[in-house]
Amino acid sequence: MIWVALVGVGINIGTAFLFMKGSKDDLNVRGAYTHMMADAAVSVGVVVAALGMQWSGWLWLDPAVSIAIAVVIFIGTWGLFKESVRLSLHAVPDNIEIDKIAAFLIQQSGVQAIHDLHVWAMSTTETALTAHLLVTDDVSNEGFLTHLAEELAHHYRINHTTIQIERVGDKKSCLQAALESTCGLTVENS
Repeated sequence: MIWVALVGVGINIGTAFLFMKGSKDDLNVRGAYTHMMADAAVSVGVVVAALGMQWSGWLWLDPAVSIAIAVVIFIGTWGLFKESVRLSLHAVPDNIEIDKIAAFLIQQSGVQAIHDLHVWAMSTTETALTAHLLVTDDVSNEGFLTHLAEELAHHYRINHTTIQIERVGDKKSCLQAALESTCGLTVENS
């Protein structure tokens, strides 16, 4: 049993190293990496418990080592669990600071106000953004929207951008309608 467990340690650690590089950016790869490391820990536990029982005769080592490994695996996977729940609830990813994005958008030439700014994870590697921008009449939609999409992708890793343009001169912009009821984040340029 000890020899089989030692082979398992080698195989699981070797496989885990294949996933290590991608485990920083992708939740699925991090899950596979964590699974392989947990399997390696179980195999190490088998070796330690078997050697300890063989040397001392203490049969309680097997369940004690098993419980210790279970606790280590639980602690090690708690962050993975929290991140997967956040992803399934479409929460703002941890690496996104929505206040900085709002500040970036309001600093753009011609932008007077922002509202209904939403950022969420579409997958473990893709983030989406939607926003309504109140802009002056001199802002050209095509070049302006292309510039924003490129900047958001480059600086914030947001590759799915949907921006609704509203003109300052509109009789009743979406911003004015939204302010009359409850709405998302509203930032105005002063």
